[in-house]
Amino acid sequence: MHSEIHLALHHDRAAALRAEADADRLADGARQRQTRGLRGRLGWTLVEVGLRLATAAPAAPRAVTA
Repeated sequence: MHSEIHLALHHDRAAALRAEADADRLADGARQRQTRGLRGRLGWTLVEVGLRLATAAPAAPRAVTA
């Protein structure tokens, strides 16, 4: 194989790989934003539930009958 042909094929393949990596990076970023939004909402909901449980009024003591 001539060196010019080899170099041209190398440049074409490198360009294709860069394009594929850019597309994958964009798709991955969109997935992370979507997951991060859901994860954040779920996390804050769990924090809110935990705070409500922690600050709930204690139950009235029961009368002890002998």
